Amino acid sequence: MAKRTDPRNRGYAIGAVILGIGLFVALMLWGKINWYIAWLAGWSVTLFVLYGIDKTQSKLGGWRVPEIVLHGLALLGGFIGGWLGMFIFHHKTQHPMFKVVLALATAIGAVLFYYFVLRP
Repeated sequence: MAKRTDPRNRGYAIGAVILGIGLFVALMLWGKINWYIAWLAGWSVTLFVLYGIDKTQSKLGGWRVPEIVLHGLALLGGFIGGWLGMFIFHHKTQHPMFKVVLALATAIGAVLFYYFVLRP
């Protein structure tokens, strides 16, 4: 069955941005946590949720989350949630581009983690 993409693609992107920023702000207000770790956590939870939604929609034949949204969130810092979503939901495992984007995002995230968290 051909995948169907919601003609209102902005809805997924807007919802994801609201969720990601909301989680980031909540983590920052919740306690003493490094801002970059809060950033990674917020976007990772958001991307994990979207992988779950997309997998469910795939099984139901419903509207899909656009790939550009999934890739963008991975690059924005949600790569941990992307890897978890890929393996827990067994979703997008046959799409090499998703692994390439997640690997690139992980490398970028590791460098940024060093600069914002580990570096004295």
